[in-house]
Amino acid sequence: MKKLFIASGLILMSFQLNESAVFEAYTQKIPGTPVFFDMTPIPAGTFKMGSSDPQFPDQNPAHEVKVDAFWMGTHEVTWDAFELFLDKHYEQTMTEGGVEERVDGLTRPSLPYLDMTFGMGKEGKPAVGMTQYGAIQYCYWLYLKTGIFYRLPTEAEWEHAARAGSTDRFFFGKEESKLVEYAWTATNSGGATHEVGKKKPNPWGLYDIYGNVQEWTIDLYEKDFYSRSGKDNPYNPAGKLYPHVVRGGSFKTSDSEIGSAFRGVSDPSWKRIDPQIPKSQWWFPEAPFIGLRLVRPLNPPSPEQIMAYYTQEPIADY
Repeated sequence: MKKLFIASGLILMSFQLNESAVFEAYTQKIPGTPVFFDMTPIPAGTFKMGSSDPQFPDQNPAHEVKVDAFWMGTHEVTWDAFELFLDKHYEQTMTEGGVEERVDGLTRPSLPYLDMTFGMGKEGKPAVGMTQYGAIQYCYWLYLKTGIFYRLPTEAEWEHAARAGSTDRFFFGKEESKLVEYAWTATNSGGATHEVGKKKPNPWGLYDIYGNVQEWTIDLYEKDFYSRSGKDNPYNPAGKLYPHVVRGGSFKTSDSEIGSAFRGVSDPSWKRIDPQIPKSQWWFPEAPFIGLRLVRPLNPPSPEQIMAYYTQEPIADY
C-alpha cells in the first residue's frame, strides 16, 4: 500500500511494512527556500560487513553486524543545498521571511579562497571539499532549519545501505564491467564530478553510492578495527583527527578499488595548499573528490545527545 501526503513541510511517501509500523520515504524541503532533497528508508537488519579477501586486509574479517533502521539521502548533498549553509548572505537572499536568529548565529565556514569545484561546476553536482567537521556542522545547520536530526552515517550503516541485501562485492553482483551502469569512476567520469542521479540506483533507491564523490562517515579508520568490532550498531569513535573513514570511491577512483566493503581514509595531505596556520577546520582544498550523504535515524537520540554530537569541538590540526 502506498500513499502521498504532506505534513510539517515534508512530502511523505508511505510504505506500510506491517499492521503497526509505517516507514516513510520523503522529500525534505529546506524551510523558506526552494531547495529540497530526498530521503529513502533503509531497513534494520543483520549483514556480513567487510570481506575475507586477503588482498584487502582492512576489510578482514567479514563479520556479522546488526544495524537499526534509518533514512539515507537518495543522493549526495548537492551544492544548491550546501551553499545555503556556506554563505549566510546567500541564504538570506534565498530565504523567504528571513533567516531565524538561531540559524543566523551559527558559526559557518570561511568562504573558500579558491574554486572548490576546480572548474567542475556546481549545478546539480555534489558539494565537495568539506572536512568531516564541516560536514557535521552542515548537519547542525539543517537541524536548526528543520528541527530534524540529520548526521553522517556510521561505516556500518553506509555499507548496509550500499549492499542493499547483497553479499557480493557490488550490490549488483560480482561483474566489475557493469559498474559503468551505476557509477562515475576514473573509467568514465572524464576527471570530474557529475550531476547526481544520472546512473542507475541500487535496489534501495540510492544513487551514486559508488563513485562520483567519496562520502564521509562518523568513524575513525583503523586497519584492524573489524577484528574487535562489536555486533550491534558498531562505530569507531574518533579520538584523533586522522584518518577518518570515507566510503564509496569517487570520480577519480579506479574500478578495481570500488565495492561495498572498500574503505577509504582521510589524509592531511588534502590540506597541503591551505595557507592558513593552523590549517582550516572547514576545508580540504586538495580534495574535490570528498562529499557527504545524510542519515536520519528512525529513533533519534535525546536532545542532549543531539547537541553533544553537533557541538563537539574540532580536533586541532597540527
